[in-house]
Amino acid sequence: MTYQSTVIQDDLNSLPQLPAWVTSRRAETLETVAFRSGAALTVLDQMIGDPRDGVPVKLLANRLALSAATSISKLEGRLAREADIRDAYHLTPPGEARGPDGDLLTFWRDAVGLRASGMGDINDLVGNDFAGEVGVWIDAGLERARTHGPLAGCVAVLCAVLDAQDRAERIACLLSDIVLARALNWKMAQPVTAQRLTKGMLRDLTTEGQGAELAVQVRILDSIKETIRLARDLARRAEALRSVAPKLRAKGSDAAVNLFLTEDAVAPASMLSPLIWGTSIPMTSRAARRFCDRLVELGVARELTGRPTFRLYGIVP
Repeated sequence: MTYQSTVIQDDLNSLPQLPAWVTSRRAETLETVAFRSGAALTVLDQMIGDPRDGVPVKLLANRLALSAATSISKLEGRLAREADIRDAYHLTPPGEARGPDGDLLTFWRDAVGLRASGMGDINDLVGNDFAGEVGVWIDAGLERARTHGPLAGCVAVLCAVLDAQDRAERIACLLSDIVLARALNWKMAQPVTAQRLTKGMLRDLTTEGQGAELAVQVRILDSIKETIRLARDLARRAEALRSVAPKLRAKGSDAAVNLFLTEDAVAPASMLSPLIWGTSIPMTSRAARRFCDRLVELGVARELTGRPTFRLYGIVP
C-alpha cells in the first residue's frame, strides 16, 4: 500500500518556489549569476530557516554530506560510488577503520555538525596544516561576499585554499560552504559547493581568472537550485512519514521515526537494535527489521541497497 494525501500535496505547494527566470538557461555574466543566486538563496534560506515549511534540515544536511563526499572522491581521483561511500560509513562495525571512503563521509558529516560561526571546531576538522590560515581565508571570502555577493565569496576562498595546496579540494569546498553559511547567517553549513565541480574547473580557477570564476559560480548556483528541489522533496516525504506514524505500533516507534527524519540511511541491525540511536529505548533485531519493512509497505521509506542482507533504509529520493 502506498500512502497518498492531498493535504501533503497542498503543503508542498505552499513551500517557497524558485521563479522561472532563475531556473531558465541563458547566457551568463558574473552580474546575472549574482542576481539569480540572490533569489535562489532567499528561497533556500527560508526553507531551512522556517520550521513551518517542514523541511527536515538535519536530514537534508546529511544527504548533502553524502553527495559532497561522492563529488570530492571524484575530485581527489578515487571515483568511489555513492553506494560504496554510504556502505563504508554505515556498515563498518564500531571501533574498526572505515577506510578512505568512510572517512570522507565522516569528514562531511562532521562538517555539517559544526557551528558555522565557531573557529575552533573548524580548525580541528581541517587539521594543523591549514589551521593557521583558515581564519584569514574565511575573512577574505566574507569580504568578497559583502562586496560582490555570496557566490563570489565562495570562489574567493576556493582560490585561496587551492593556491596554497592544489590538492586540498575538500578543505576548499568546506570553507566555501562555511563562507556561504556565514554570509547568510545560517547556524550550520550546507554542503553545496562541491556537488557539481570538476577537477578541470578548479584547476582553471587558479590560472584563468574571470572566465573560470563564472563557470564555478554557475555550477554552485546549479547546486543551490538542486538543493532546493531536494529540500522540497524531503519535506513531502517527511510529512508522509509523520502522517503514518500513528499506524506504527512497535515500541519506540516515535524515536525510530525521528531517526529516519535525521539520517539519510538507517541500518536496522545497528541503529535501531539493541537500542535506538541516541536513546535508551530497546528494540529487538526482529522488531527493527519489521519496523523498516512496515515503512516500506506504507510507501514512506525504501530499502537502499537491493541486497538481501546488510540492508539500509531511508526516506531519501
